[in-house]
Amino acid sequence: MKIKTVAIGCDHAGFPYKDSIVDMLRGMGVKVNDFGTHSGDSVDYPDFVHPVAGSIEKGASELGILLCGSGNGVAMTANKHQYIRAAISWNEELAALARQHNNANVLALPVRFVSEDLAKAMVKIFLETEFEGGRHARRVGKIACM
Repeated sequence: MKIKTVAIGCDHAGFPYKDSIVDMLRGMGVKVNDFGTHSGDSVDYPDFVHPVAGSIEKGASELGILLCGSGNGVAMTANKHQYIRAAISWNEELAALARQHNNANVLALPVRFVSEDLAKAMVKIFLETEFEGGRHARRVGKIACM
């Protein structure tokens, strides 16, 4: 499945990688819904995470990319949304497994702990990896609170 639209958002700590990732995505032919931030000025990450999650929930974006210092704050905030499955990744294998086994629809990147090249490699893998389904589908189906 070719991903057509991705939402992206970050706080000030994630901002240094965001534009490079956006450029890479556009170079791959992916439409990007960029929810900011648009500078390195201090901001509150939930203000940028909720629009990314909302874009996925409404079907305006297929997947999301979130960036902050540790990846934790953005992942915790995104996962408050009922049908968002945000996964923090710090290597390529985890980015792939998040999609293969957990059908993650948001990748949370810890910018202070990974290089920009690694972050871009994880994004590429996240977009290109398919959910395996099968036994994993049953488990993923139990994640959301009903």
